[in-house]
Amino acid sequence: MNSVLVTGGTGSFGAAFILRLLDEQLADRICVYSRGEHSQALLRLAMDDDSRLRWFIGDVRDRDRLTRAMQGCDTVIHAAALKRIEVGQSNPSEMVKTNIVGTMNVIEAAIDAGVERGVYLSSDKAYQPISPYGQSKALAESLIFSANLLHGCRWSITRYGNVAGSRGSVIPKWRNVLNAGLDTVSVTDPDCTRFWMLMSEAIDLVLRAVDAEPGALLIPTLPAYRLGDLAEAMGLKTLTTGLPPFEKKHESMRDGLCSQDAYRMSVEELMEALKNV
Repeated sequence: MNSVLVTGGTGSFGAAFILRLLDEQLADRICVYSRGEHSQALLRLAMDDDSRLRWFIGDVRDRDRLTRAMQGCDTVIHAAALKRIEVGQSNPSEMVKTNIVGTMNVIEAAIDAGVERGVYLSSDKAYQPISPYGQSKALAESLIFSANLLHGCRWSITRYGNVAGSRGSVIPKWRNVLNAGLDTVSVTDPDCTRFWMLMSEAIDLVLRAVDAEPGALLIPTLPAYRLGDLAEAMGLKTLTTGLPPFEKKHESMRDGLCSQDAYRMSVEELMEALKNV
């Protein structure tokens, strides 16, 4: 990669990915594309206004802005998305505008700007989806796969679950509960299982995808944990609220790879793993 653009560049993954590119000198020029001017200002300060960074306020819903921002880029990492399942349930049209139309815009802008390679970050929710979020990510995957039939940017896809400690995920939410002096958290079902993945592993996977064959779908083999065990590892009690119809008890990333059947982390293993999150 000589010049790379990251959509959702100020999100949890985007910021960590950009920091890796800087630290390991993996790109000469990095374009940070995101909607929030405050988030960009904070990230710019945290990265000491590195001269390799270029800053673009913009939304993936705006194809013209994307095309302008991608000028001179050889690689695009498409991480921008609306991700909260409950938000998508009550605002499915917004999921369509960002996750589906936004992905169409990224594909078309990449072609117009002469971008060579692209990586799309998908989700385990896209496999056998039951929520507007999962459905939007599944359709976006189809758009990315079909983009390889067009003349222009070559795309690959990564698919994985929530990264441990990422913004809005369960670990920082529960740590806020602990910091408030409370000891009980609400869970839909303590027997729910989810995959465990560190941010460093997610970045490694995306870097592999940059060099993968066009049309490749990269899915990691990950351990899983029980939600009740994670609460216990964090010293919390649980209050069961019941599983809503748009949330799965167990997640899968492909046929035969389900969090219910994956290697199950113990409470002790989770306690140790939390030290790195």
